[in-house]
Amino acid sequence: MKLNLFSFYSFLFFLVVPCATISAGGKVDTSKTNSLVVYAYDSFVSEWGPGPELIRLFTEETGINVSLVSCGDAAQVLSRAILEKNNPRSDVLIGIDNNLIEAARKALVLDAYKPKAADTIVPTNLRLSEDWLLTPYDWSYFAIIFDKASGLTPPKSLEDLTKPEYAKRLILMDPRTSTPGLGFLAWTIAIYGNDYLSYWSRLKPSILTLSPGWDTGYGLFTSGEAPLVISYTTSPAYHVEYEETDRYQALIFQEGHTMQVEGLGLVKGAKNKENAQLFIDFMLSEKAQSVIPLTQWMYPVSKTVVMPVSYEAAPKAEKTLVVDSEKVSNAIDSIFSVLGK
Repeated sequence: MKLNLFSFYSFLFFLVVPCATISAGGKVDTSKTNSLVVYAYDSFVSEWGPGPELIRLFTEETGINVSLVSCGDAAQVLSRAILEKNNPRSDVLIGIDNNLIEAARKALVLDAYKPKAADTIVPTNLRLSEDWLLTPYDWSYFAIIFDKASGLTPPKSLEDLTKPEYAKRLILMDPRTSTPGLGFLAWTIAIYGNDYLSYWSRLKPSILTLSPGWDTGYGLFTSGEAPLVISYTTSPAYHVEYEETDRYQALIFQEGHTMQVEGLGLVKGAKNKENAQLFIDFMLSEKAQSVIPLTQWMYPVSKTVVMPVSYEAAPKAEKTLVVDSEKVSNAIDSIFSVLGK
C-alpha cells in the first residue's frame, strides 16, 4: 500500500495554527546573515523546555540571532514546512522523529547534513538514517504512565488496557498531529502486526480522549482527568526532580516498548544555511546535550552527559521493538475508521 501523504497533509493543513515566535524578539526575519529561524514544537519552545536555554547558549557562542518559533506539535512543524516549501521561512526543523522521517523524506523539505560530531552518537541505532537527513538529539521509550493515587491495579500489557476496569481511563494523543500519538500507534503495530485494527477496536472503550498534542494530553492526566496516559519512561523523573513525588509510574511491559528518537534537520532552500549547519553541530555539543535531561526529560544522545539522580525513576525497557515508519504512516487513516472520529 502506498503512503497516503495527501490525506495526512490535508488533515494537518486545517490543524496548523500560525506559528508564533517565542524568542529572539519580534517577527521572523530571514534576510540578515547573522539570523537563524528554527521551527519547533510547543514543549520544546516553552519557558520550561530546552529551547530558550539552548538558544541563549548558541547565541552567546556564535553571535547569531535566533528566532525560535512554536508550531504546535512536531507533526505540525513538518506540515508547516511542507506548506512553505516553495518559499521556506525556516532554516531548521526540530522534533521530526523516527516515525516521521519517511514522511519528511517524501515531502522533500529537508537537505541532508552530517554534523561534525556525528561519530559521538552512541549507540549507533540512535542514528535516524545513513544519509543524515536528520540529526538525532534525544531519545526515550514510549510508555504508559500510571497515577498510583488512582487506586487502580496497573495494567501489565497493552492488552490489559482493553479490560473493562480501564474504561475511559486512558488518554492518548492524535497520531495525525502528535509524535507520542504516532508512537503509540507504532507500538500497537509492533505488538499486533496486521491485527492492530482489531486491537484498536478492543481499546476504544478505554480511551477518554485523543488530545491534539502531548502538552494537552499530559496536562489532563496530571490534573486527574484519567489515571493512564501515553508518554515516556523518562517522564516520572520530572515529578521526582521538581515535585519530589513518585506518584507517577512508567509501566514496563514484558512484550516490549518502541522508542522515539527525535531529530533536527536542515530545511531545503534555507536562507541561512551555514548558520543552520552551525546550529545542528551545536546540538550535539556537550554544552547543548547537558541541557536536555532536566528540560526535555529525555535521554541525550551523547554518553558524556552525567544524568541527574532523578532519572533513577526512569526504568529502561527490557525489550526494544522496531517498526517500519512507512507502515506506521500507512496506518494513520485506518484507525479512525475504527474509532469513528
